[in-house]
Amino acid sequence: MTNANLQIHFKNLIDNRPMSTYQIIIVAICFILNMNDGIDVLVVSFSSSDIIKEWSLSKAAMGYVFSAALSGMTLGCFFIAPLGDKVGRRKIFILSLVLISTGMLLVSICNSYEQLLLLRFLTGLGIGGILPTMAATASEFSNQKNRDFNVGLVQAGWPVGAIFTGFFCAYAIPQFGWRFGFLVAGCVSLLMLIGVLMYMTDSLAFLSQSKPKNALTKINLILSRIGQESIEALPNESIVQTSTPLKSLFLSEYKNSTFKLWTATFFGFLTLYTLMSWVPNIAKEAGLSFDLATYVGIALNFGAAIGTASLGFVAGKFGLRKTVFGFLFCAVLVMLIYGNITLSSSLIMIIIFFIGVFVQGGFNGIYPTLSRVYPTEMRTTGVGLAVGVGRFGAILGPTLFGFLADGGLSISTLFSIFSIPLLITGICVLSLKSKNL
Repeated sequence: MTNANLQIHFKNLIDNRPMSTYQIIIVAICFILNMNDGIDVLVVSFSSSDIIKEWSLSKAAMGYVFSAALSGMTLGCFFIAPLGDKVGRRKIFILSLVLISTGMLLVSICNSYEQLLLLRFLTGLGIGGILPTMAATASEFSNQKNRDFNVGLVQAGWPVGAIFTGFFCAYAIPQFGWRFGFLVAGCVSLLMLIGVLMYMTDSLAFLSQSKPKNALTKINLILSRIGQESIEALPNESIVQTSTPLKSLFLSEYKNSTFKLWTATFFGFLTLYTLMSWVPNIAKEAGLSFDLATYVGIALNFGAAIGTASLGFVAGKFGLRKTVFGFLFCAVLVMLIYGNITLSSSLIMIIIFFIGVFVQGGFNGIYPTLSRVYPTEMRTTGVGLAVGVGRFGAILGPTLFGFLADGGLSISTLFSIFSIPLLITGICVLSLKSKNL
């Protein structure tokens, strides 16, 4: 059997058969791993008022704290995640979780603003490495029928982690202080690391293509776990790599999609992380108590979980591109309503919930889109660089919002300004012309 035939054989095993229990477990692990990002962002978001008070920070200075982690995420996407196409997804998961756990735990004992910035950067570096790798892994272990849904569902781990973090912070921060939240988050990350060490493996597609040490043993172990017959040997022929994954992104087949996806992720992240970072603080400054302001953040992420989980079902009927555009167009409308109409506390909760549904639900459609545009041999590179470019928007957004707020712009004006990037993201996705979509 040739390399090409073996890869086709493995592709058919994954694509055209019902998913085994082991495949479902791998997707579930990816879902749980994505909770790290939600936990990380929301711990600092819900802690922001206490951090500002303790160190007498301006909003702009707090914006740098948000952006420090996002800067780390950007570099992680550029320099750690693409290594998954060379050394394997499992090693990147382990490295990333070590960085995340270290950063989280050390924040709980830091005693200066400068230390906080450095540790937030370190944590972000790990998260940046894990996110694209997670999307690629979920895609490679999913069959054709469930791939879009599973990759999209994995992204729901973000808001689910954020929801649990919100309830926890509402109770724990007033009782034990903001550092305690980071301590618990670091312990959760350590548990995730143990789970990866015990259960995570590279995919059949990666192992058969890259042929790392003991590839045959690892392949047969996966085949046994998914209820398939083992193989006796791997082909001896070498796989000819015609171009590096990075260069492949700019081949005629992918170049147009690459630039559109980079634009989409940049503007989508810009608004998404601005909302996730500042919504609890905005609610508290509007006169809500700490508990109610925290619940506003929870409502945002509960909506995000519902929106992300429902995206796959809607996309199955209307197509992925149209669904992403539709969600983001609705997100623009809801943000304009929130920013320009006087609302009661209960209506604020409802509108924030729908912002979560359409903003994050729609944006998370980017991940299954990326996993379809790029094939296995360049998937983590393609996803990683797209998300890395997007992280520049994530870095810019919260800081820009802080500067504009310090400059006296009203919430109405700010929400109007930050709704525009979502429309740009939706148009970019709608105009994609990849043969795999």
